[in-house]
Amino acid sequence: MTQTETAAPRLSFPVKLIYGLGSIAYGLKNQLIASLLLLYYNQLMGVPAHIVSLALSASMILDAFWDPAVGYFSDGLRSRWGRRHPLMYFSAIPFAISFVLLWHPPEGLSDWQMFGWLLTFVILSRATISLYEVPSSALAPELAPDYHDRTVLLSYRYLFGTIGGALSAIMAYGWFLRSTPEQPMGQLNEAGYSPYAITVALITIVVIIFSAAGTHHTIPRLHVPPKRRASPAEIFREMFATLSNRNFLVILIAGAFSGIMLGMVSGLHIYFSTYFWELPSSSLLIIVLAPLISSPIGAILAPKISRRIGKKPTAMLLPAIGITISIAPIVLRLMGLMPPNGTDILLWILVVDRILASACHTGAAIMLTSMLADTVEESQVKTGRRSEALLLSADNTLQRLAQGLSVIIPGVLLTVVGFPEKAKPGSIDPQILTNLAYIYVPVVYVAVLAMAGMLVFYRISKEAHEQNLAKLREATATAEAIVEADPLPSPAGTIGVQSRPI
Repeated sequence: MTQTETAAPRLSFPVKLIYGLGSIAYGLKNQLIASLLLLYYNQLMGVPAHIVSLALSASMILDAFWDPAVGYFSDGLRSRWGRRHPLMYFSAIPFAISFVLLWHPPEGLSDWQMFGWLLTFVILSRATISLYEVPSSALAPELAPDYHDRTVLLSYRYLFGTIGGALSAIMAYGWFLRSTPEQPMGQLNEAGYSPYAITVALITIVVIIFSAAGTHHTIPRLHVPPKRRASPAEIFREMFATLSNRNFLVILIAGAFSGIMLGMVSGLHIYFSTYFWELPSSSLLIIVLAPLISSPIGAILAPKISRRIGKKPTAMLLPAIGITISIAPIVLRLMGLMPPNGTDILLWILVVDRILASACHTGAAIMLTSMLADTVEESQVKTGRRSEALLLSADNTLQRLAQGLSVIIPGVLLTVVGFPEKAKPGSIDPQILTNLAYIYVPVVYVAVLAMAGMLVFYRISKEAHEQNLAKLREATATAEAIVEADPLPSPAGTIGVQSRPI
């Protein structure tokens, strides 16, 4: 019998802490790839923005198909270290190597040769970190089957993901890319990126190994899939049956709208900070550290709000509030109501705005992931298979496809509005920045509202989730009674039945 199929005790604080710590690796990587890679290759390497965006988009689209493959493989993996941990341990070194090479392109390459280098190593970086992220994410439903305890566990994961991003930002703007008299815009200091990337890679190795080892003791009580061989046609039918779950599809489409928003925000945030607000890296450090305040707020408030009004209303409300707060300074600047660049009051308005918006976005992300995790038991009731990794990674698929397509948008927009390469802050025609803002604001706002609206069709409540757990416990008890009466191997796919640990 698996932990997921019994009334498992609440997780201890150390397990939640160690599990959450693993997401530091994602936060570290994301701060560099999502926030600075476009700037680095476009403004420092001199590669046209549309070429860089094309490489980033292609890597996300390929990654979107890679993740479900990793998920399906992990769901069916039988080893003495379980379904998840072998891949988690293996990911660390290959990721570190490919990530470092990503930030060390050879000199003298043409634009399209640079495209090839960027595409190769950003794909390898994403693919190898997925070997950790997909199995690690899939542990959550099994570690915490309880409806609300699951949300708390995911709060730890998102909290430490934010801490990882903040740690990466501290290293960037406080040290490797810090402001100097010679280069006040430290984010444009090419020499700082190499040691920065190497440091992130080394920390990532330590974090991944530590988190995997820290949850290693849970392996004996986790689900073991039945031993079986499936043809490609059977594999396809099983994947289709799992992924056709109605509530999963709702989350999937909502994630696609979220991906559009994330692609726009990630690609253009550093441009707005550097050229629209003209912030030096010392000010960027203060702003990017704001989530250290906001994420604990979001991680604490999200479970509390969901206990009062439910997961779905919380997940619909928070992103709409968050994006309204997030774009408010840009809208106010377009209306001529913001303080001028370079003033302290502008900086603190942006800091407060970031804290409030990030708290909402963190809470919304926790809710969406918790709602997605609740589809695992519903799917198991209907299909007889536990497919955590497939479901969680497939959700990322459509989101990353959308994000991969939308990540082209920043580069295209920069080209359309005539944004120059190797530009100096303060030297750009203000109309170019205004035009960029006029396009950016409505696109991200509509995407978030569409995401919230899609969640209207989600149907798993606390009561429905508890009914699914009860059905799984009943099926497991029935199957065990049959085995005791006639100890033959259980048929593959029986609901709730676990093969003997190996």
